[in-house]
Amino acid sequence: MHKLGFIGLGIMGAPMAGHLIAAGHQVFAYGRKDLPAELLSKGLITCGSSKEVAAACDVLFIMVPDTPDVAAVLFGKNGVAEGLSKGKIVVDMSSISPIETKEFAARIEALGCDYLDAPVSGGEVGAKAATLSIMVGGKDEVFAQVQPLFALMGKNITLVGDVGAGQTAKVANQMIVAMTIEAVGEALLFAAKAGADPARVRQALMGGFASSKILEVHGDRMVKRTFNPGFRIGLHQKDLNIALSAARQMGISLPNTATCQELFNSCTAHGGSGWDHSAMVKALETLANFEIGQSA
Repeated sequence: MHKLGFIGLGIMGAPMAGHLIAAGHQVFAYGRKDLPAELLSKGLITCGSSKEVAAACDVLFIMVPDTPDVAAVLFGKNGVAEGLSKGKIVVDMSSISPIETKEFAARIEALGCDYLDAPVSGGEVGAKAATLSIMVGGKDEVFAQVQPLFALMGKNITLVGDVGAGQTAKVANQMIVAMTIEAVGEALLFAAKAGADPARVRQALMGGFASSKILEVHGDRMVKRTFNPGFRIGLHQKDLNIALSAARQMGISLPNTATCQELFNSCTAHGGSGWDHSAMVKALETLANFEIGQSA
C-alpha cells in the first residue's frame, strides 16, 4: 500500500483517484470545492491544503485544467512545493505547456524530488473504465516506480522521453483528435445534406478503413445531438493554443490545426465553450445552414 496524493478531482481526476483507492492505497486529497462524496465514502482522506497533501504522501498526482493551475498548485501559497521532502515524486497528469513543464520539473527536482509529466487521452469514458492512454516524460527509474500506479488508471502507458515529452505527445494527440472530429463532422454533414441517414452512414463506415474511435463515439454524439461533456471545447482550445504557439516558435505551419481552432472559436462565440468537443460539428452546420438530422 502506498500513500498517494491527488489534487484535481474533476470529471477525469475523480474516477482516476477512485481506481487508486479501490486498489487499496491511501489517497490524500485537497480541492477548492467539496470533494466527491462517493470517494469520501470509500476512504478518501481530506487535507486542508496542497501543502498538507504533499507532506502526507510519497507520490502526488495532479489533474487540473491548465498551465497556470498547475503552477498555482505547485508553487502558490500552501502549495505542493512547501510540503515536499526529499525522495518524493510529483506526477502531473494535466495537459499543459511542454516548455513550462520543464521549468516546473527543474524547480521540483531542486528540492530533491522527482517529476513526471503524464498527460492522458481517453476522456471521461477512459477515466471511468481505467483504459486511459498515458504519455509519460521523465527518468526511466522514476517511471518504473510509478508504472504500477499508472496501470490502475490506464492501459496504453508509454514512456515517451525526458520531462516534457509526455506533454508534447499529448499536444500531438489533441491535434489528431481535433482534425478527426472535423473530418467526421464534415462527412456526416455531407451525408445528411445529400439525403442519406447519417446514423446508417456512420454504421456503414464503422466497418471500413474510415473507422475510428471518434467516428464511433463522437459520430454517435453528432447524430444524437448529445453534447454534454465529455471533454469541453474550452479545454481543447487550450491544447490547440499550445500547439499553435509552439509551432510559431519552431517556425512550422499547422494549417489544419488552425482551422480546427477557428471552428472551436465559432462554437465558443455561440456560447459553446462548455459543450463537448464533438460539438465542433455545430460550427460546420452553421456554415452549411443545415443540421445533421434535418431533412434535406
